[in-house]
Amino acid sequence: MSLIEQLEAVLAEALATIPGAADAATVEALKVKYVGRRGAVSELMRGLGGLSAEERPVVGQTANRVKAEIDTALAAAADRLAASQAAALPPLDVTLPGRRRRLGHKHPISLVMDDAVAVLRRMGFIVAEGPEIETIWHNFDALNTPPDHPSREPKDTFYFPDGRILRTQTSPVQIRVMEKQQPPVRIVCPGRVYRRDTPDATHGMNFHQIEGLYVDRNVSLADLKGTLAAFAAEMLGPGTKIRFRPHFFPFTEPSVECDFSCIMCGGKGCRVCKHSGWLEIAGAGMVNPKVFKAVNYDPEIWTGYAFGMGIERIAMIRYAIPDIRFLYENDLRFLQQF
Repeated sequence: MSLIEQLEAVLAEALATIPGAADAATVEALKVKYVGRRGAVSELMRGLGGLSAEERPVVGQTANRVKAEIDTALAAAADRLAASQAAALPPLDVTLPGRRRRLGHKHPISLVMDDAVAVLRRMGFIVAEGPEIETIWHNFDALNTPPDHPSREPKDTFYFPDGRILRTQTSPVQIRVMEKQQPPVRIVCPGRVYRRDTPDATHGMNFHQIEGLYVDRNVSLADLKGTLAAFAAEMLGPGTKIRFRPHFFPFTEPSVECDFSCIMCGGKGCRVCKHSGWLEIAGAGMVNPKVFKAVNYDPEIWTGYAFGMGIERIAMIRYAIPDIRFLYENDLRFLQQF
């Protein structure tokens, strides 16, 4: 039997078999059998090398025709199966109303973070961000943290095998900005931080901070107080007052703790403020000259203030949330209240 006769026999067999395919898998199997790389047509074409120069064009044309007719039959079978599947589906009622997608909303942490950033942006601060995996130099050394400071201990900080850490504050962002930019600097640094705290009603191993830094000539503690007073009034209400208490932070000198008057009792004293009338919100102070020297700023020319506060802390006060863990449990009954 000649090659042309064999090709015609393959075509006849394929045209008789393909229309009876019952599913898409069978159609695919028949395609592989007849016109695949190792299918019947391809195997027959390997015999072209033994033909004369006059015979090859005729056999080649026949092979192309056979392959084209088989491809057409396969496509028709696939279309038939697709049409039968579509017919089995229930008819589409175009008069039915569309299904509304329920829209979500921002998480309370995002709400507070966005509001805090917006307030500080209106005061002229620019948002700056940095990596959550930090070097020890950026997170501790450049911020004048002593080598024996408790915060450096593995029981307080998450260390990686290569010596890097999960940042314990967003202050490293301030260092990174000052390394690249000469004063004046006026930035706000929002972000997630990590500490080895035991989770309870007021503590977590990861939480959010927002920090501010202002460096220029003749910046004073009065400028810091004015900034935080304006921030408190916008975030917690126009009647909110602030007070400074002496404190210590390695990266500021002098350092202060900033309290806001309790929005629950108006400063009269209640359970939320432990009957003091005040809520501890922020740590702040004038940037330590040693920090300026670490980033090659001349402390004889430049002064500045820095402050930082926890977003979860503000959210808990603002929305009267009794337990910080509610913010991370993803309970829709809780989240739908916001």
